[in-house]
Order: sequence, then C-alpha cells, then structure tokens
Amino acid sequence: CTDESVTGAEFYVMERIAGIIPRKNMPRGLSLDAATTRKLCTNVLDKLVELHQVDVRASGLESLRKGSGYCQRQIEGWSDRFSKAKAWSVSGFAEEREWLKERAPRDIANCVIHNDWRFDNVVLSEQDPTQVIGVLDWEMATLGDPLMDLGNSLAYWVQADDDFIMKGVRRQPTHLPGMLLRNEVVDYYLDKSGYKVDRQGEWAFYEVYGLFRLAVIAQQIYYRYHHKQTRNPAFKNFWIMVNYLNWRCKQVIKQSKR
Repeated sequence: CTDESVTGAEFYVMERIAGIIPRKNMPRGLSLDAATTRKLCTNVLDKLVELHQVDVRASGLESLRKGSGYCQRQIEGWSDRFSKAKAWSVSGFAEEREWLKERAPRDIANCVIHNDWRFDNVVLSEQDPTQVIGVLDWEMATLGDPLMDLGNSLAYWVQADDDFIMKGVRRQPTHLPGMLLRNEVVDYYLDKSGYKVDRQGEWAFYEVYGLFRLAVIAQQIYYRYHHKQTRNPAFKNFWIMVNYLNWRCKQVIKQSKR
C-alpha cells in the first residue's frame, strides 16, 4: 500500500505460513529415510519447474520484462560488481570472466525466475514435510533465463561426496541420503522442463555462472568486513571461499573442454 496516511509509511501485508524451513539440517526430531528425502528433493525441483512455466502475461508480471539478453546482462553485471569489491587476497577471475563473456548464450526462454532458489527459502508442510507450501525471499525475482536460475541454485548444492571446504559452508540438507547429486538435478530438471541443452559443453556455462555469482556475493561480504564496515567474525575468512570457488570454476571449464 503506497497510501502513507494509513500507517505513516508505505507498507505491505504478507500472509503467515506455518511450516518447516529446511536449513543446514532438518529440524531436530524430523528424520526422513532416503526414499522420503528423494521425494522432498524432486518436489522442490518440481516447484522450480512450475515457477518457470508461469504464464507471464496472465499473471500480470510483464512489467518485470527487460527484453532479451538476460544472460549477457548478468555476466556484465556480476563482473562489474566483482571488480568494485575485489580485495588483494582474492583471484581476479580473469580467465573465468572472459570465458563467460565469450560464451554467454541467447536466452533459452524469458520466464519468471526466483534468483535465490534454495531449500532454506521454501516452507514445507508440517503434516507432510515432502510438500512445499510456500516460497520465501522474492526480492530478486524477475523475468530471465530459467537455466541461469538453476545454475544459481546448484552453486549452493553441497552433496555428500564434496570436499571439506564445500561441506563447511553447507546451508541446506542436500547431503542427506536420497538427495539427488548435482548432475542428477540437471538431468531431472531438463527432463521435466523440456529445455534442451548439451550437458557436456553448453551446461558448463550455467554452472560456472552460478559459481562465479556466488563468489561475487561472498567477495562483497568480505569486502565490507575487510574495510571494517561490518565486524562479524564469521566473514573473516570469506576470501578463502572466493578463491576456492575460482578453483571450482576452473575445474568445470577444464572438464567442458574434454
């Protein structure tokens, strides 16, 4: 509501949803077997596919449209943000930024995307924890390429066989027995959505983009800590994660050339 006479300022009213939010670990006392965990996993992915199939015109969201070239705009935008927040202790991502710029594809579609799709941004039913009853944190939602949305999500997807660095920053229960592995997530999503992309070569762009975007976010946080704009000690070693994500990007690029 933009009528400031009501409360003295602009405001909005949001429905409260009572449910379960799966964070780093499932809530204490909630134990899911592998089959149930897999159902939860695929249900969350199904909701992402469902979001990407929303009729933009019928839903009145056309005002979010900025035209084609979403992929290119994202690469340019995140590269610029990284340059502004770079500290001496982190890699410059020169190879990765150039690689992304040269390979930015045409948008595979232009649909509603969430831009921060994670397990800790969904609300699950208390009666059936495999069912998604709400989705949170829509402030970055826009119209864009759905595969970029998936790439963003997979950057946070820490699986059981990842190394200790990835496991150390896990924020969602994607390590549990029954959860799909990252490559299985991509296959599942592509099968469900009907989008066609070469898994060996073309998909690497979206994966590297997601990792680079996450690196920029971590670097922006570390930049504020480095310049004493925040004192949270949890941010002290974020530069290590940025350099690690640089290594991950290089590995994906290397594998895509085989």
